[in-house]
Amino acid sequence: MPSAGLPSGDVRSLPVPDGLAGQRVDVALARLLGLSRARAVDLVADGRVLVDGVVPAKSERLVPGAWLQVHLPAPDHLAPALTLVAGLRVVHDDDEIVVVDKPVGVAAHPSPGWTGPTVVGGLAAAGYRVATSGPPERAGVVHRLDVGTSGLMVVAKSERAYTVLKQAFRTREVDKRYHALAQGHPDPSRGTIDAPIDRHPVHDFRFAVRAGGKPSVTHYATLEAFWSASLLEVRLETGRTHQIRVHLSAVHHPCVGDLLYGADPQLAARLGLTRQWLHAVRLGFAHPASGQWVQFASEYPEDLSGALATVRAMTEGAR
Repeated sequence: MPSAGLPSGDVRSLPVPDGLAGQRVDVALARLLGLSRARAVDLVADGRVLVDGVVPAKSERLVPGAWLQVHLPAPDHLAPALTLVAGLRVVHDDDEIVVVDKPVGVAAHPSPGWTGPTVVGGLAAAGYRVATSGPPERAGVVHRLDVGTSGLMVVAKSERAYTVLKQAFRTREVDKRYHALAQGHPDPSRGTIDAPIDRHPVHDFRFAVRAGGKPSVTHYATLEAFWSASLLEVRLETGRTHQIRVHLSAVHHPCVGDLLYGADPQLAARLGLTRQWLHAVRLGFAHPASGQWVQFASEYPEDLSGALATVRAMTEGAR
């Protein structure tokens, strides 16, 4: 229990996971809660962190099983990564998994250079405990969505779930469905893009179809055609970074609004889009505990549904 005199505020209490054993307190806090290193140092310096009931030095090394308590400031004073993430909706929660509907502008987990909100940080701020398996900064994360892509993600809460789900993603036993608004009209209207993906040879933060890259397979089907774009359902066999965006761009039908991969900025502006029109609408897999098939669905967020309504109206007006 916290001792008298500790700052008031919300409390996060948990044992030190094995993956953070031997880490400095400030480094462990940053990785566990999705904080910047500076923010973690401030929490320790302010006396808001206890290890086995004692305020530690920021350089103290953690031991596995020690009890860690973090006393968070009132919500209006929280660092963004610790704030309950606006729009991050929990779709399903049990002892093994938590399925979330991720809004745009939220990363799956902390990464170098990213100072915005994360799914990992949002879950921690909401009191969810996830598996400790995997790299410390993305513990429990078995797959990711781009910051600019919204929709469904599953995070493992138990070590068993992490192992089972990682294997399911690796062996392509997970049904991942996306909807994408692509520029123009793919021909054929239904097909498969089978092209290897690797880092772009020139541009940082971009990927490209390249000989010798990782095998990458994307299936698509046209759901609705408009005057300047097509609504596609996309199913992934593989899960490469930016895969849908790279593959659609490679066949000259980039996601509307995806300026990084060659989308028309004027069309994006007309539709009021500030990101790629891409949403993870369905996610299905065998539950890691029961083995029964479970499936989850997500509706389009407002920016995507608004853009779709606009392109439909533009199509009607052109007839």
